[in-house]
Amino acid sequence: MKKGYPETGEFVIATVKTVKPYGAFVTLDEYEGKEGFIHISEIATGWIKYIRDHVREGQKVVCKVLRVDPSRGHIDLSLKRVNEHQRRDKIQEWKNEKKAEKLFEIVAQRLGKDVGECYEEFGYDLIEHFGTLFAAFEESAINEEVLKDEGFEGDWIDTFVQVAKENIVPPYVRISGYLELTTTAPDGIEHIKKVLQDIEEEDIVVTYMGAPRYRINVRAEDYKTAEELLQNAANKALEEFKELGGEGEYHRRL
Repeated sequence: MKKGYPETGEFVIATVKTVKPYGAFVTLDEYEGKEGFIHISEIATGWIKYIRDHVREGQKVVCKVLRVDPSRGHIDLSLKRVNEHQRRDKIQEWKNEKKAEKLFEIVAQRLGKDVGECYEEFGYDLIEHFGTLFAAFEESAINEEVLKDEGFEGDWIDTFVQVAKENIVPPYVRISGYLELTTTAPDGIEHIKKVLQDIEEEDIVVTYMGAPRYRINVRAEDYKTAEELLQNAANKALEEFKELGGEGEYHRRL
């Protein structure tokens, strides 16, 4: 459950509470205690003869936030401005978040704490930082050091990561390899920058570890693909660097 109000333009899951001739009042499932209103002009395109042909009490709907006025507690929503692709994506996100809430309960149970206490201690901070609770679990399943890397502290981290690894199947894997590059050329630093930039792609990122060592970080759908990408990137860098007069070595692990 999120705190505060949704942002304008955000897609939200809502439950229809009351249907009137002029629109529908809904509760926002993701925001505690928040309600919104869908004017009849935002229910569907074209002329609406019977509003109940389009919405009914108890129905789950995906809406787009049009306006938010916290001072008055008003949230104006639109149903017609959500296309099918956006609706499916939001529903999947919502299902993921419901799963994450169950996992969070497991974390609290293992810590011997109340769920509400855990939300106040670190749950809401995770949601604010990662966007959703599920994203926090997913990133922790992919990289067990991510929470510490992002500045989180506390004895809850190991438990949170363990629950994530037990229950979340990562959408991709990450692996790393290491290059050692040395050169005596006057413009050797520029040579190193060039060969490293040449191997970088969307899923391949190079980080500086301290001369002469550089880490190649690869992301892929599975380990076999990741290993191939990593090896190819390393080979390309070494070949190009040697052509420029440098020397280098590749290590899968240090």
